[in-house]
Amino acid sequence: MGVPGAARPPLTEHGLIARYFKPVATVPGAFALLDDAAAFRPDPGTDLVLTKDGIAEGVHFLSDDPPDAIAQKALRVNLSDLTAKGATPAGFLLLLGLAPGWTEDWVAGFAAGLKADQDAYAIPLYGGDTIRSPGLVISITAFGTVAAGRMVRRTGAKPGDRLYVSGTIGDGALGLLVATGDPRAASLAMPDRDHLLSRYRLPQPRTDLAAAVAAHASAAMDISDGLVGDLDKLCGASGVSARVETEAVPLSEQAAGFVSNDENLKSLCLTGGDDYEILCTVPPERAAAFEKAADAAGTPVTAIGEITAGTDAPAILDAGGQVIRFASRAFSHVGMRADHIRQSE
Repeated sequence: MGVPGAARPPLTEHGLIARYFKPVATVPGAFALLDDAAAFRPDPGTDLVLTKDGIAEGVHFLSDDPPDAIAQKALRVNLSDLTAKGATPAGFLLLLGLAPGWTEDWVAGFAAGLKADQDAYAIPLYGGDTIRSPGLVISITAFGTVAAGRMVRRTGAKPGDRLYVSGTIGDGALGLLVATGDPRAASLAMPDRDHLLSRYRLPQPRTDLAAAVAAHASAAMDISDGLVGDLDKLCGASGVSARVETEAVPLSEQAAGFVSNDENLKSLCLTGGDDYEILCTVPPERAAAFEKAADAAGTPVTAIGEITAGTDAPAILDAGGQVIRFASRAFSHVGMRADHIRQSE
């Protein structure tokens, strides 16, 4: 994060905020970052939806990732959470923990990335804080609005509901292999490497899908720890199980080519995390309307299975209909990444 050995710039905390973040916080309720708190008034008939996600160096991004991309990832993972709740973005608060050796150029790049995405996704900065940290950490509290009582929770899935995902699955986990120089990625063509690396560094929050989720989904969450692990969480919250046809799980052209002859990499796509796509359940009578709304929003969605009765772990089925066993069903952001080894029943 910056030039190795570069000296700390002679800026106080207040000077840093004034130079790089005050120009970003232009909404009236931010008070030009001159107060101890901000003010926000939701529209009548709406609920405020709150989410908080943080990212840390060496866990969610690499130390040599560009500062603008780090800022954008920090914001986008929160936008993904809001979308899964059916909420429209309204604002965010930022905590920036700067590690020793930070440079003013790095902060300038970070602020530029933040400004670009704040404008792109119409979610203004309302305030925050900067602190000294042993390692670079960014924590964002984002908030959005949804019609009163219409926030989509994880708890509403029912047997018979169809199971959908947005976009494609596995690009983020494979992009991490590219970013870390994994030898399995060495044979990838440069355009494929660039695609997967971009998907790891810059998630694509499906904000345009929020209205369709709010109108039609019975339960939803975003996929951050891997499709299998996050489906486990959703089913656990709803007291149900599920069946997933892996042949139906959408992979990008780049991912499909990469994993075609490697069962371990296929498993990594399902369990590796960093997708930030939407996982949702939709009652069968609303499925056609949901698909139509998603298409109108320009967001691809794919039915990959259905919710079933019971409390067993969701069954992930291979092309032959056999249950796949995984050494680890999810990526953990508080531990080491486990090997993801596929074992057929």
